[in-house]
Amino acid sequence: MCQHKPPCPTADQTDREAAIPTARDSVMGWTLLCNGVLLFDDTGELLPDGRIIAPHRPVETRRAAA
Repeated sequence: MCQHKPPCPTADQTDREAAIPTARDSVMGWTLLCNGVLLFDDTGELLPDGRIIAPHRPVETRRAAA
């Protein structure tokens, strides 16, 4: 899918989110990357082969009271 030089990471690579966005719907909360990955604002992903990657937003940590 990607025609960039050098090519963007494929949907199977761990750095797939580094691909260049080609379309975005800010109301619906998704971005389509040039490698076919549909990236959601909650950090979940839908891969071109239909696999789902659960949201992986960093968990907020709270400091314990001193």
